[in-house]
Order: sequence, then C-alpha cells, then structure tokens
Amino acid sequence: MGKFVIRQTNTGFKFDLKASNGETIAASEIYNTLAACQNGAESVAKNAPVANVQDLTVNQEGVTHPKFELYQDKAGEFRFRLKATNGQIIAVSEGYTTKAACENGIESVRKNAADAPVVVEE
Repeated sequence: MGKFVIRQTNTGFKFDLKASNGETIAASEIYNTLAACQNGAESVAKNAPVANVQDLTVNQEGVTHPKFELYQDKAGEFRFRLKATNGQIIAVSEGYTTKAACENGIESVRKNAADAPVVVEE
C-alpha cells in the first residue's frame, strides 16, 4: 500500500505519494500550512481513482476534470499532472523516458492514492 509523506521545506509544506516500494510516484506543490498540505493529499486520494486521462501528446480534447494530463516536456520526457474537479493541479510526476512508463505511473497513483495514509515527517 502506498502512503502520502508530508515534509516541511524552507518555504512551506509538500507531500510525496510513495508506492509500497518507497518510490515517489507523484509530488505536490509547496503549501503555506500543514493543514493545506493535508487537504491537498486528501484531494489526490479523492480525485486520482476516478480521474480520466487526457493524452496531450496526441492533442486529445474534451476530457473533463478530474483528469490526468499526460504530456511530453521540452527535454522529450513524458510526465503527468493530476487536476482536481476545479482544474487546479494537485500532483505532478517525475519525467519518464517512455509513454508506457508514464501511463504505468498514472495507474500506480490511481492504485496507491485511494487508501494511502498520510504521514507527517518530523
């Protein structure tokens, strides 16, 4: 089972969604407060399992929120971002060398986020 790990940074709080093997599969933005960061993790847990996938590498349109946007960055790596029902980005991925690996990352977030506990590192 995965888990959300919240940690304090120099500028606020952020979370990483980690798979059962400890690998980070999605990360958040920086939040000003711990409570806001916890709400962000809860939003990922709620939205990820039901989010559709919009493949921007083939200019797919018409996918409603919540959704994962799969895209290719300027360096040629494949990435995804998860957007909540309000369109706000609530999690992003690392770069993947193949589209298939990025799609697997999306599936891993779906699988791990729903019942992942939230752990605050001290």
